[in-house]
Amino acid sequence: MKEVLLGTLALIALAAPVSAADLAARPSIKALPMVTRIYEWSGFYTGINGGAGSAHQCWDVVNAGGLVIAPPLAMGCHDATGGTAGGQIGYRWQIANSVFGLEAQGNWGDFKGSNANNAFAGVRDESRIDAFGLFTGQVGYVWNNVLLYMKGGAAGVRDKYRVFDFATGLTIDTGREIRWGGTVGAGLEFGFAPNWSVGIEYDHLFIGRRDVDFVFSIGGVGIPAGARAGTARISQDVDIGLVRVNYRSSDAVAKY
Repeated sequence: MKEVLLGTLALIALAAPVSAADLAARPSIKALPMVTRIYEWSGFYTGINGGAGSAHQCWDVVNAGGLVIAPPLAMGCHDATGGTAGGQIGYRWQIANSVFGLEAQGNWGDFKGSNANNAFAGVRDESRIDAFGLFTGQVGYVWNNVLLYMKGGAAGVRDKYRVFDFATGLTIDTGREIRWGGTVGAGLEFGFAPNWSVGIEYDHLFIGRRDVDFVFSIGGVGIPAGARAGTARISQDVDIGLVRVNYRSSDAVAKY
């Protein structure tokens, strides 16, 4: 019996190292992947903008003192240029890498220019855009905090016109209107903080051709001030370049 017990203990001693060697290695624990913070474009935003623009205009006279002129007589063209500043408000929806939005924008402007009148010697035709507004939809694509977008919709501009004597600068007659048309544009925007972005934008306004009535600014023999002076057919297109800064009301979120 003693010999059997000693033999059993010897076998256990020999098997112990083998069993320990056969045990599976302890699994290693890998570090969790880092969370990449993706910029979020969804939400309401407000902002300010500033830049410059140019309105190309061509004038034709179609009525002078009640006399219809057919075909219209060309009076010439000019570019009304200057600066602008304003603000915008909108909302954007981000779906994966696509962004859709709606925006309203209003600006003060000082786009001004003139040309010598080709139909009436000694006078100049002058125009000025002092305000405009854009109401647009947007579609864009994002790379994290960089947004490239296109926009399109309706546009309105407020125009003021005058015809003045070249030698004295005296205003002869004036006209004004609010003109509506369409707009297309594109922009590139960069999110530099969770709620802030800065960008550049170009817009082209298709304002078309309209007949504008003019009234005399000063009276004359048998012609009171404010009487109708005539009608000019004015065509107009506007190009605008802007720098924009926006603040978005919702926070950026972490995505995996």
